[in-house]
Formats: sequence, C-alpha cells, structure tokens
Amino acid sequence: MDQTSVTVGPDHGPDISYCGSRPWTRHQLLWVQTMDQTSVTVGPDHGPDISYCGSRPWTRHQLLWVQTMDQTSVTVGPDRGPDISYCGEQNVSLSISTVGPSSFVPFQTTPTTFGDLRAANGHSAQRRRVTSGPPPSGLQDWLHTFQAWSGPERLLALDELIDTCESNQVKHMMQVIEPQFQRDFISLLPKELALYVLTFLEPRDLMHAAQTCSYWRILAEDNLLWREKCREEGIEEPLVVKRRNTLKPGFLHSPWKSAYVQQHRIESNWRTGDITSPKVLKGHDDHVITCLQFCGDLIVSGSDDNTLKVWSALTGKCLRTLVGHTGGVWSSQMSGNIVISGSTDRTLKVWDAESGECVHTLYGHTSTVRCIHLHDKQVVSGSRDATLRLWDVDSGECLHVLTGHVAAVRCVQYDGRRVVSGGYDFMVKVWDPETETCLHTLQGHTNRVYSLQFDGAYVVSGSLDTSIRVWDVVTGGCVHTLTGHQSLTSGMELKNNILVSGNADSTVRVWDIRTGQCLHTLQGPHKHQSAVTCLQFSRSLVVSSSDDGTVKLWSLATGEWVRDLVALQSGGSGGVVWRIRASNTRLVAAVGSRNGTEETKLVVLDFDLTDNHK
Repeated sequence: MDQTSVTVGPDHGPDISYCGSRPWTRHQLLWVQTMDQTSVTVGPDHGPDISYCGSRPWTRHQLLWVQTMDQTSVTVGPDRGPDISYCGEQNVSLSISTVGPSSFVPFQTTPTTFGDLRAANGHSAQRRRVTSGPPPSGLQDWLHTFQAWSGPERLLALDELIDTCESNQVKHMMQVIEPQFQRDFISLLPKELALYVLTFLEPRDLMHAAQTCSYWRILAEDNLLWREKCREEGIEEPLVVKRRNTLKPGFLHSPWKSAYVQQHRIESNWRTGDITSPKVLKGHDDHVITCLQFCGDLIVSGSDDNTLKVWSALTGKCLRTLVGHTGGVWSSQMSGNIVISGSTDRTLKVWDAESGECVHTLYGHTSTVRCIHLHDKQVVSGSRDATLRLWDVDSGECLHVLTGHVAAVRCVQYDGRRVVSGGYDFMVKVWDPETETCLHTLQGHTNRVYSLQFDGAYVVSGSLDTSIRVWDVVTGGCVHTLTGHQSLTSGMELKNNILVSGNADSTVRVWDIRTGQCLHTLQGPHKHQSAVTCLQFSRSLVVSSSDDGTVKLWSLATGEWVRDLVALQSGGSGGVVWRIRASNTRLVAAVGSRNGTEETKLVVLDFDLTDNHK
C-alpha cells in the first residue's frame, strides 16, 4: 500500500512470454516499482525492465489500467491510452492489486503459491491459528515432500487429504480459501464501464446492489443511470425533493431515481392502495354531467343545467360556478386556467377558471356546438350545423370556416396543422384549415362516426357500424379495419401504436394499429355489465367507466382485471358513471343517474399522498 510496489497478473490467464531478463510464466506476479510519481517499471524481477512515463502522475492507491492492444502486446497505465507495451503470445486481460514490501514474495519461475495469492489480495500470508501451541512434528518434512511433487501428484494428495478430514476441518479450509477468490470486479473497472454493466440490472436489483458497499451505492445512485431507467418506463421528468435535515452529509440523491421510485409507488397505490375515503364533490343538482376536464389541481365539470363548475381537487370545494350559457353545455376543453365550452345555445365561451370571468363569447354556429378541440391558442369546434370553425382563443376571432360535411359533426381532432372531423354523414374528413380545403374524405364506414383519434400520421375512427378504421393521413387510404366490437365505439385513446377502445357492447379492447391486431379484450367475470362510457390508459394501466356504475382498472400488458376503483351501490338499478378523467396521481369520476337513484357528484381518488405531491 505504499509507493514502492504493486503486483500485476493475469488472474489465471493463459501463458505469456514476457520480454524481460527472465521468462514470465502463468500465475507469476510481475514486479512493478515506482520510480517517481510519473513512472513505474514492470518486469518479472526486481530490476527495471520497462519504464512507464504517462501523461498523468501515478500516485499511491491509484489503479493502473491494463488493456490488451492485440495478440502480442498489452498496455499498462493509469489512463486508457497506451503507456507500456510488452510482448506476449496470447490476448489476455491483466488484473492489478497492491502489496506492501514486507509481504512481497520473491518471484520464481514456478507457479504462484496460495500464500502469494493471499498476499496479492491484501491479506496477511500468515496462517490463522485454530489451536495454540507449536505446529505438529513432521509438518515441514511433509510440506517439502508436497512441494517436490508434480502438479497432478499434488492434486491427488489433496484429494486424499480432504477425504480424511472431518467436516469442521473442511469447513475451516473453505473459510480460508473462498475469500481469496472472491473479487469485486465492479470496483476494478473504470467508473464508466462499471456503470455500463449496471445498466443491465433491473431497477429492483440496482436498489439491492446499493446495499452491497459504499462504492456500489455511489454507482447505483448515479443520476444518468436512473435517467435511462426512467426513459425506459416513459417517465419524462426528474423529481426534485427538498433536502431534509435527516440526510447525512455527503448523501447522494438522484432526482431521476426519486422519480422512478415515486412513479412505482403511485402505480402500486393504483393497484392496491386504499380507496375507502374518496373526496365527494356534490353539485349540478340532479342534472347530467356531460363533460369533464382536469388540469393540475383544478377540475371543471359541465352540465345540461347550462353551467360549468370549477372545483379544487385538493379540498373538494366548488371554487366558482361559470354562468352564462343559455343552453346545456355539451363539450369543453381546458388548458391551464383557460376553459372553453360549447353549448346547445350555439355559442362557445372562453373562461378564466381563476376569476370565473367569461373572456369571450364566440358566435357563428347555427346549431349545437357538439365537439371542440383545443391546441395551443386555437380551438376547432364542430356543430350540428355540419360545419367546423377555427377560432383564436386570445382574440375570440373566427379564423376559418370548414364546410363539406352534409350532416352533424360529432367529433374533431386538431394538431395545429391538420383538422380531422367525423360526422353523422358516415364520413371522416382531413382538412387544411389555413386554406379551408378538404384534403381527404375517408370513406368506408356505413354508419355514423362517433369517435376519433389522430397522432399526425394516422387517423383512427370509431363508428356505429361496429368497426374501427385506421387511415393514413397522407394518402387517405384505409390501412386496417379493426373488427370485433359488436356495437357503437363511443370512446378511444391512442398512444404511439397502442389504441384502447370502449364500446357499447360492454367491452374494452386493446389494439396495435400498425398490425391491426387485437392484443386484448378486457372482459371475463369482472367485465362491465353495460355500455362503456369513457376510458383512459397509461403505459401500464387502463381505466374504464360504464353505465353499470363502476370504474374498473385493468392491466394494459395482460388485459386482466385488477380491481374496481368505483362501484356505486345503485349500479345496475340506474346509477351510472358518465365520464372519467385521470392524471398520473388522481382519478375523477362524474357519477349520477337518470332516474334519481344516485345523486349527481364527482368522486375524486388520490393515489399520491406524499409531501411532494402537487
């Protein structure tokens, strides 16, 4: 451990013929001597054979890097660059350890003894004494005889010796021998390479590895390592946690690891957490909640009572009621504090959710505004008057009018460049709103189109004809027709190539739109007993609501039912769940009935109750 010697060896590697004053053989330790802080010498003898002069000083305790350059040379140095070369017969990877001069064993051309191995591993070469007193007589003679035997003869003698030992004696030998061959290979690697090795571990195994030793903990807490794990899980942002006084000085904190742990704790709460004490938000009297939005800690519900209500998801209190429409509210969108609503009074209204003020009233449609879609500062509205309108949210100005449908427009999607609409005329249309031209009319459905999804490349449409169609937005061609549902597809959600659809036939299906394959049908003994009204899904879970008064949780990967999150006592006798909205940490369900058996209300479940929840 001082600056006078280190040992270098291949750790049972193949024979190498070393260019020094003596041949270098298998198991023989190479002599490495520090000449000063910028050079070392390497060779099988105590004398200098090769000098190392690297770009950095070689200091005490520094691990030398050993790298095979080709089949005839190896380099040694504190960096990865070539510093020392020597000739060898085979490609090997050498290992390095330090020894003090007092325990250094003079090198011979014979294989290294176990005592040398113990010294190379930093252990005392003196044997542990299990009994007091002098060694037995004849021991030295036996050892000299043993050393004179050949390798095969020694192995035979050891086999015979072990056979004559009692179990406690064999146990003692194992306790002496095993530790010498247990090497922490991770600590011998450069940090970058060690971290690369750890990337192959599952997160649970990484957490176990962190408990091995302090160095492994440093590696297992690496923020970039956990960022990659988060990326694989679809976690997009690190979690910043305020440093608490309970943390020890020097404690390593990884924001990405915190995000990963939090996400999996939240998912566990979704699957198994307590749901016995939800917040209940009562309002809208006995009217139907027709639309529901959820952003941050604000919930906005729209009703056929002509109003919208703004609620606090934290306290469950109604913060304000948005009054101004003269007809039922049938569509809404929300972004931050901006709420946009569409009504049977043929107008759209832009609201400030914080103040409750109506910022703009948008006039132009001649019938019910049935669907809207907000993108940035522009909103597209579809009406029963068979037209679509593009509006500027800030000014309230109508920018463009899209005409071409011959019946009511029931659903619309807008990505900032293209508008996609579906109507009661069985048509799906793709529009360029800037030129007000219809780029494609997607024909194929044989009944009304009720639902749409659009990701910029593909359009997915759901119809009363029981089919779902996947269209190429560039060519306008039908890529796949997804069959299996037996009734109206009332709701869909698309993420990447995975589509989840809810149908009036009481089932939910999971599809791959690239292949057209149905991956799962969410049914079985715990399936919905009536029409599916709404759904959402994350990377691992599907949430669905139904006219049967339940909200169910499913595994996206397996299609298996996980549990019921909401189950109304009036379910089956009139109680229904009209709409649901979910974030990563909360579920909001709009429930009620059409026959007075269930009070109209919002049910809020929170799956993250930590101090860091926002």
